[in-house]
Amino acid sequence: MAKVEVERVYSIRLKHKLKRYPRWLRAVKAMRYIRRFLSRHMKVSEENIKIDPSINLKVWERGIQKPPAKIRIRAVKFDDGIVEAELYTGEVKEEKKEEVKG
Repeated sequence: MAKVEVERVYSIRLKHKLKRYPRWLRAVKAMRYIRRFLSRHMKVSEENIKIDPSINLKVWERGIQKPPAKIRIRAVKFDDGIVEAELYTGEVKEEKKEEVKG
């Protein structure tokens, strides 16, 4: 099994990128931008990025014309070069706070 090399949480601003596209293309372009963003920041090719369906559901939640203005994503890079991305819920951060208090 592959070992975790890097784990990061990103807040990706979509609003400023999507204003330049027609409304009927915005959700599609948002998904492409998320993949390119992760490729650039995690330093892997776009083919090695696995996007969880939760991200897709969040982007398409209000339809093709109104994707969210920003989205928080937790990306995990493994030592074999695969990046898995999922929607960040904040649960991991709360668990760490409880451990420090206890």
